Amino acid sequence: MSHVLQDQRPAPARKSAAPAGLTRGGLPRWTPAAVAVLSIALGCGIGVVADLHSKIQWGLIASILFIAITYTASAIVENGRQAKDRVATSLVWVSFVLAVIPLLSLIWTTVSRGIKALDGDFLSHSMNGVTSFEQGGGVYHALLGTIEQVALAAAIAAPIGLLTAVYLVEYGKGKLAKAVTFFVDVMTGIPSIVAGLFILTTWNLALGFGPSGFAGAMALSILMMPVVVRSTEEMLKLVPNELREAALALGVPKWRVILKVVLPTAIGGIATGLMLAVARIAGETAPIMLLVFGTQLINPNPFEGAQSSLPLYIWEQYKVGSDASYDRAWAAALVLIAFVMILNLVARGIARWKAPKTGR
Repeated sequence: MSHVLQDQRPAPARKSAAPAGLTRGGLPRWTPAAVAVLSIALGCGIGVVADLHSKIQWGLIASILFIAITYTASAIVENGRQAKDRVATSLVWVSFVLAVIPLLSLIWTTVSRGIKALDGDFLSHSMNGVTSFEQGGGVYHALLGTIEQVALAAAIAAPIGLLTAVYLVEYGKGKLAKAVTFFVDVMTGIPSIVAGLFILTTWNLALGFGPSGFAGAMALSILMMPVVVRSTEEMLKLVPNELREAALALGVPKWRVILKVVLPTAIGGIATGLMLAVARIAGETAPIMLLVFGTQLINPNPFEGAQSSLPLYIWEQYKVGSDASYDRAWAAALVLIAFVMILNLVARGIARWKAPKTGR
């Protein structure tokens, strides 16, 4: 009986053999780094042997070698599908490096050349009484003008852009909303010189006002407005409809739902978009040249008289062509980059501070 039971036991299932293409070996983790070092060495060697004077050509050769060696090694050791995956990953890394190198080069050049003239006197003095060919002078009048003009532009563009975005997301359903969206898209691509010419024609020539920081701020607000509208519109669209429906179900009026629920939920993203729009207009030069004119003196009143700004100051100093003016131009460029960087850090801090708190 025991022999019969033993014969009736099911035979153990054989392990099915996996496809051969998925069971081959894998490259170690340090392979990408080793391939990168080898590619850089080969690229430099080829550049020296071929007498290529441009370092950009060396980098392109190294990038091509990195992708080719990665694909070949993965195809031999692993399989074709893994090789294609590694090639896609390599393309992402190469694109990232190619995008970062110009940025790092720009920052390094600006810091190394701008730090020569950047000190306390440069930040606290104007160019009053200083000729363009001699050492000394400062950027205080231009920095003050930039802060005032950007602040006025933000005060004009922020509420208009915010209310326009609220209308498009919460109320706009018909032809008017489509028309507003179309013109916002058109305004996004308007050159800065066109905005300056518009304010020059209406404010200065038609109404008879003279050059002032406020005129430049109005031109900057035209450039800033579509950025604020688009960024705020996208942030409002990210607010879940369930929050709106829950508040409306409690009998809360729609305007109060927008004011107390929608806007506080999206305030972090709205602040980030506003700061990015401010950073976008901080470097504009053409409207300032047309409407503000520039001056070597400190003018704290943006509503009367010519003012200066950091971009205009950089252009004026570079136009002179002396060693001292070049140093001042690079130092002002460093101040402008720091100004924009501070704005971005403030935007990130506000976004993180006002972001909705998530819990388990």
